[in-house]
Amino acid sequence: MTDTNPEGLRELVLVTGMSGGGKSIAMHALEDAGFFCIDNLPPELLLNFMALERQREARRVAIAVDVRSKGSLPHVLPLLKQLRAEGHAVRSIFLDASTDALLRRFSETRRPHPLRDVTGEEREHGAADDSRLLLDAIEIERELLAALRVESTVIDTSLLRPAQLRAWVRDLVSVRGGSLTLVFESFAFKHGVPSDADFVFDVRVLPNPYYVHELRALTGRDEPVAQYLDLQPEVALMRSQIAAFMDQWLPAFAADQRSYLTVAIGCTGGQHRSVYLVEQLTLQFAHRGQVLKRHRELDAVERRRH
Repeated sequence: MTDTNPEGLRELVLVTGMSGGGKSIAMHALEDAGFFCIDNLPPELLLNFMALERQREARRVAIAVDVRSKGSLPHVLPLLKQLRAEGHAVRSIFLDASTDALLRRFSETRRPHPLRDVTGEEREHGAADDSRLLLDAIEIERELLAALRVESTVIDTSLLRPAQLRAWVRDLVSVRGGSLTLVFESFAFKHGVPSDADFVFDVRVLPNPYYVHELRALTGRDEPVAQYLDLQPEVALMRSQIAAFMDQWLPAFAADQRSYLTVAIGCTGGQHRSVYLVEQLTLQFAHRGQVLKRHRELDAVERRRH
């Protein structure tokens, strides 16, 4: 991995998010990437721990903080601000997922939610419905973590396989901190809009290679599909208008100290049009600095094959 911290700053990645959102997977990915990882460090110990780190050889640190430390959550953002003021390179990753996805994951693993009995209803009504209690706990957790989510780079893990999430986390921490990273992501509307998107462009109005028999099994990364879409004037117009919009507003987001900006481009199946446009826009904006690309549906299919 390339040096992502050339200035020699002490690097800290905070991993937070919803219970069942994939924090364990993310922490394993960071550990594999060379980070020293600590799960569920009480926020009150964060400053002392980073002070201790100054006495060690420079190393990259990842700390997971979640709703298990609910009483201390209001202190996390001020602590991160203080660490930045002290010269630490700090970034925060928030792992989110739809409520349906979280309900399914807890049902499959049979793990109790850390806030499951926060309302006390289970003790009062022994026959209370487990699904309703779990749903209430998830909604309470969203409220408790709302401020952290706003200040973090969000990854929607609802449809991600573990290998896909590991790859996305590694991509995020591989880029150099201190400047805005632009992320282009393709997706399928039939599977829902990514909740981590800052902007969403609907390209379902464009000619669809799916209806060309020779192109149906291919993707927007294949040359025959690219050649077909290159010949469609509507596609060129859509691409130029998305690019013009991003050109207009990127400087404002950079000036606002944003770390990441995710532009989601969706078509029906997330296979042809959205993939093609993400590939093209990634190339077009490569000169603007740090640019990442993701293909939510396509990446998942390819990782299943391998």
